[in-house]
Amino acid sequence: MTDVQEAYRLLVADVYELAGTSRRTSEAIAATTGQTSARWHVLSVLSGGPATVATVARRLGLARQSVQRVGDDLVADGLVARHDNPDHRTAPLLALTGAGREALTALVARGDAARARVLTEAGVTARELLDCRDVLRRLTAALSASP
Repeated sequence: MTDVQEAYRLLVADVYELAGTSRRTSEAIAATTGQTSARWHVLSVLSGGPATVATVARRLGLARQSVQRVGDDLVADGLVARHDNPDHRTAPLLALTGAGREALTALVARGDAARARVLTEAGVTARELLDCRDVLRRLTAALSASP
């Protein structure tokens, strides 16, 4: 084993830990607005425009069925609407409603405030985060290209 392989394993372990901690804190933030982090994630994806459940699931790396359940709940609560999909008759498009945009705006505002405190406490810079992101994206691309 080389130093770079060991460093990679340590990085991956830390990424998993960060992701888990971030999910837990996101869940707590979402709860303050009567939402869940799953609903927040779907709303965030739909903020980029209408999408099918399958598209949202791929983007989030989740099973289509779990996104379907969340989407159904968001529709029932009036935060998301279903629209005909001209490209696929049986796969409607999900789109944010005005109430959905308001809910997402509230979630983002609370999340940004909480994350600002964390980033200040951690003493990280935007450059450091962007450099980290670059490394993670290169690793993801290389892993995706591997058999």
